Amino acid sequence: MTADTLLILLYILVLAGFIGFELISKVPPTLHTPLLSATNAIAGITIVGALLSSGSLGWPTSKILGLTALFLATLNVVSGYVVTDRMLQMFKKKK
Repeated sequence: MTADTLLILLYILVLAGFIGFELISKVPPTLHTPLLSATNAIAGITIVGALLSSGSLGWPTSKILGLTALFLATLNVVSGYVVTDRMLQMFKKKK
């Protein structure tokens, strides 16, 4: 990977973060639960990509980054399900 490629990838990462923040901040609170479900699905796709990159025969750096992405995406999926379950518990009728 050359420095130019790394610079382009860093530019895309920063731009995606900025666009994501702007989009999420404009979503009304009533749509936060469906948005959370969608991000869980996206994190599931990230897990597949992280598994593919960490298992490849590439550089050790890509394996480390793949394992880090795998850990963070798994943490995101699990915490998303925990938060969704906690929110659904709030709407259940108390006996």
